[in-house]
Amino acid sequence: MGFPVQRLRRLRRNETIRSMVRENSLSVNNLIYPLFVVHGKGIRREIGALPGNYHFSVDMLGEEIREVSKLGIPAVLLFGIPDSKDPLASEAYASDGIVQRAIQEIKNINPEIVVITDVCLCEYTEHGHCGIIENGYLVNDKSLELIEKVTLSHALAGSDMVAPAAMLDGQIKTMRTVLDKNGFSETAIMAYSVKYASKLYDIFFKHGTGGVLAFGDKKTHQMDYANSDEAMREIAFDLEEGADIVMVKPALFYLDIVYRVANEFKVPLAVYNVSGEYAIIKQAVKDGQVDEKEIQKEIMTAFRRAGADLIITYHAKEIARYI
Repeated sequence: MGFPVQRLRRLRRNETIRSMVRENSLSVNNLIYPLFVVHGKGIRREIGALPGNYHFSVDMLGEEIREVSKLGIPAVLLFGIPDSKDPLASEAYASDGIVQRAIQEIKNINPEIVVITDVCLCEYTEHGHCGIIENGYLVNDKSLELIEKVTLSHALAGSDMVAPAAMLDGQIKTMRTVLDKNGFSETAIMAYSVKYASKLYDIFFKHGTGGVLAFGDKKTHQMDYANSDEAMREIAFDLEEGADIVMVKPALFYLDIVYRVANEFKVPLAVYNVSGEYAIIKQAVKDGQVDEKEIQKEIMTAFRRAGADLIITYHAKEIARYI
């Protein structure tokens, strides 16, 4: 039975009807807000390439966390920028490291907010790679020993969820084991399971964390963006090793991968709407080419439509204000 009996436009007549039959919705509970913390005092410095996002010293987190909480955003994802770097990423697992101090401060401000901590080494190594380098190559198993130390230090500081980003083989098993052995069986793991080697991260590293590579690239451990089946294998391994939430990163350019993961695994799925994607939209808004609110809503709904449960995005506070 087709036209004229069937008229699909009947259910598009007005916003009330459209909202009644809408297949996907966006809630503030879907949002996770990234935060950058730095050493020092009195620092609230806007990141020029990520307008509306800031570097915060620990003593300046209060106002920001209270605003995030008032907006109803349930979780933050912490990134730390150290004072000094070395080959073994020492500050990444120091008990008084920048992330460890920030976790404690945030929990003092609002114990209910979910604190997720990025577990990677690239911000803390002098070469900018995600682990120990030998003969110009990232050594997997020795680097896992450092990941283990970071994981435990974050849990001891009060992190609710650890998020490994290095794409090292065996990192989830390593983390789950050290957490369980030390009484943190309730600490969740949100795995950067499908993290592509993307140029969309450049702004994050150049301006967000300062983790610029001294040589080479990260293609020996991050995924080739031409691959899709490999992503499914990565997800399967991470779930087998104990991941609670899996992630696809970047998000906007990889909706086909998001859709596949959502349909093949049926597990909690996060996406990371990364710095390059954010900057493209902000520049288009600045140039007067797009309506910011409407394009944000469309992008976030696309993530939800593809199957994402959680969205890590620099747009989080802006979106929370109108949904």
